[in-house]
Amino acid sequence: MNIHEYQAKEVLSKFGVPVPAGFAALTVDEAVAAAGKLPGPLYVVKAQIHAGGRGKGKFTELPPEAKGGVRLARSAEDVRAAATDMLGNTLVTIQTGPHGKQVNRLYITDGVDIAKEFYLALLVDRATGRISLVVSTEGGMDIETVAHDTPEKIQTLTIDPATGVMPHHGRAVAAALGLTGDLAKQAEFVTAKLYDAFVGTDASQIEINPLAVTDDGKLMVLDAKVGFDPNALYRHPDLVALRDLTEEDPAEVEASKYDLAFIKLDGTIGCLVNGAGLAMATMDIIKLNGAEPANFLDVGGGADKEKVTNAFKLILKDPAVKGILVNIFGGIMRCDIIAEGIIAAAKEVNLSVPLVVRLEGTNVELGKKILADSGLPIISGNDLGDAAAKIVAEVNKAA
Repeated sequence: MNIHEYQAKEVLSKFGVPVPAGFAALTVDEAVAAAGKLPGPLYVVKAQIHAGGRGKGKFTELPPEAKGGVRLARSAEDVRAAATDMLGNTLVTIQTGPHGKQVNRLYITDGVDIAKEFYLALLVDRATGRISLVVSTEGGMDIETVAHDTPEKIQTLTIDPATGVMPHHGRAVAAALGLTGDLAKQAEFVTAKLYDAFVGTDASQIEINPLAVTDDGKLMVLDAKVGFDPNALYRHPDLVALRDLTEEDPAEVEASKYDLAFIKLDGTIGCLVNGAGLAMATMDIIKLNGAEPANFLDVGGGADKEKVTNAFKLILKDPAVKGILVNIFGGIMRCDIIAEGIIAAAKEVNLSVPLVVRLEGTNVELGKKILADSGLPIISGNDLGDAAAKIVAEVNKAA
């Protein structure tokens, strides 16, 4: 689960991480009022969307020469003008895709005189089972560009969760950034506090870009991107309350209501599979047959008839779907339950696209019989390769 920058800074500040003062705003008047609470005379007006590259982004409703989603303002009038431009308009960045995202919230922060910018991120390294600190002197830039053009400017350190963050980790971060004296001590402090926040919130990512040295010698977090492990959110109802559903795909939001793992894709063949690995293999074999999957959908190992029905209906809500491939390996899940769910959903939504079903595992013969006796035009796949070839052929035939 991701949150907005202003929310991320509020969370981090609770752990003692130094951030500039700032206030969220939903209207132009609120933005101006927020600036009035700050010392000034320099303010920063930031569009709040779940995507990076806001400063270089473009608003589709504004002239091409208009500034992006992060603007400096030197008066309340400048704040009002920037807020008027941004709110309700669509911001397109390198991470949003061509459709962009509508800006519904702003963040008005105190302006800071920057002497130097750095990059610092904490991530879960699943290969080592440790937390990685990714550090670079090239702050303010896309880390992907730095990694591609000058990979030697990125250093990675690891923290063993058995010991937690230690003073030497902070000193290593300071050394990697070339900081000495008091700034090195501040780097050690910020590193420790960010680690506390990472562990304390069950975060999956904390990205600080930039981590800035101000003209008066302070180390501050000027921008923050924070994501949380969805499997741990039951421990953090306060974080769940920060979720902004308007920033998420409506289909994925609906899927979460039924405990379905669903990701919308750009293809034409809907997939209903149990198990993440099998779902990935199913998408791969669809592509191998010359077509594109319309979604990733894992109903899980213990799905019942209702869950399968909801999953089926969710796929069919996508107008791009021209055919459906159901690929089930029944271990915990019984094939007859899957068959009943498929039939119930097909009848409820008045199925009008080709459907190929491959069943294997527990009660597979009963499941196949239920499908065969349903009276519905369901095509049986003998194995995954056969099923994929059949659904692609059916979709091409109907095109």
